[in-house]
Formats: sequence, structure tokens, C-alpha cells
Amino acid sequence: MTRLNIAIQKSGRMHDDCMVLLRDCGLRIETVSDQLKTSAGGFPLDILYLRNGDIPEYLQDGVADIAILGENTVIEKGSRVTGLLPLGFSKCRLSIAVPQKSGYEDLRFFEGKRIATSYPRTLAKYLRDKGVTAEIHQISGSVEIAPHIGLADGICDLVSSGNTLFQNKLEEKEVILHSQAWVYANNELDADKKALVDQLLFRIKATLEARKNKYILLNAPKASLDKIISILPGIKSPTILPLAIEGWCSVHSVIPEKEFWEVIDALKQAGAEGILVIPIEKMVS
Repeated sequence: MTRLNIAIQKSGRMHDDCMVLLRDCGLRIETVSDQLKTSAGGFPLDILYLRNGDIPEYLQDGVADIAILGENTVIEKGSRVTGLLPLGFSKCRLSIAVPQKSGYEDLRFFEGKRIATSYPRTLAKYLRDKGVTAEIHQISGSVEIAPHIGLADGICDLVSSGNTLFQNKLEEKEVILHSQAWVYANNELDADKKALVDQLLFRIKATLEARKNKYILLNAPKASLDKIISILPGIKSPTILPLAIEGWCSVHSVIPEKEFWEVIDALKQAGAEGILVIPIEKMVS
């Protein structure tokens, strides 16, 4: 029987997010300390736990069929792989930062100076495109300390909240790229494996769509029904059911998570009562 190999980070935040996603897709995965490979139940999938920087090569060479990786890693490695689906987590940006009060005005600040980074390939292309010549000092880990020990005049590193930069008295000045986790695939999958990838992507899309929406039930007076329906368009239109109490009905619909509180406030003002909100486990279009 054909099985897929998926590569994910062996540890860290992206690893945790990947495991939650796969389990939410119906896969049964046993967690064993220091494991390098495990087989999932509920889907013909084997999981490879690898160092983040090694995954693109394993994927490109066909050791892994698919992988969950940040865009930043794929771009830095120059990997010949196919991006299939953005996942919406592990969002960050690759940015250039300098010490506070450094007098930075624009990127020409770095002409003839040094920048420390773990992303030399991406940074070099960016500087080349901008016409700036700077010395790139490649280091791994604790990049933010480089300016304070005289190793560099600035850094190029991943930024999410910006707290690490602030704690190290650095200021973000240039954003090179935005990144998030994607599902990537080897470019030479056979037909059987492509079919399995499509099945897995179907599950992932249904799971991600469910996370973005809430199922809502409420009681509404019939006199306010038109106004409430205009607030709750639903997937196509709300479901309306009569209640035993004369003049009232039950309204069922789906609302986007990002609009949740605005919609709830509008519903209450329109006369809705007994509002019940339920998480959606899966959402199939």
C-alpha cells in the first residue's frame, strides 16, 4: 500500500502547531521522546522528525514526499519544491535591525559595513537588488547580540512580536520578506502519492476553514427577522426554524471568527436573545 512521508521540525513551536493540525485532521499519532520517525493511524502517512534546515534537502531529494516548512527556509535554501497550501501559523518576517540611536536613515547606512545573519543567501539578494554593498557575517543563533559585541553594525533575523529586538535595544528598519508555514511537496511525486496528497490537503483545508468560523444559534422575534438575516448571511443563508412560542424563531448560521464580536453586538441590538456559539470541528465546502 502506498504511503506518504511528511517531514516536520523535530521540536519547537512549528512542530507543536504541526502536530495539532495533523491530529485535528483525524490522524492518530503517538508521541515518543527523541523519535525520528513514526507512523500515523487514520491515514497512510509516516512522519519524519528532522532539523528545520535539513528538511528542504530531504524534500527536494525525495526522501520526504511533502513537508511543512516556513517560506523563509525554502527561500534561503533555494529549494526546488512546490508550495501547495499556506497554513496560517508560524507567521513572521525577515527583517534588518540596527542598534537604537544608530542614526539609520535608509539602507545606504550599511554601505561598507557588516550585517550578521543566519540568512546570508536571502540577505545577499536583497542587498544586491537594492544596490548596497555590505559584508555579510553568517552566524547561527543569538544573532541579536552581534552589534553589542562589535561583530556587526546590524542584523538580519526573523521577527514575530519584536520583543527580542526591543530587549536587545535594536530597532527594526527593513522588512525583507513575510513568512508563514506552508505545505510543500517534492516535484516528482507519482500519481498514487499525488492522490494521497490531495486527500490530505482536503482534510487540512476543512480543518483550517473550521478554525476561521463559528457556528451560531439564536432566538429571534419574527418582527426583527429581516434585520437579523441581513447581519447573518451564513454560508449561503441562515437556517430559520419556528419555535413553540408564537412570534419567535430559531436562527442558525456561521460567522467568521474575525468578525465575531462586531456581529454579536449587532445581533443583540437587533433583538436576538439566547445566543449560543459553538466551535466548528470541520468545514467542508
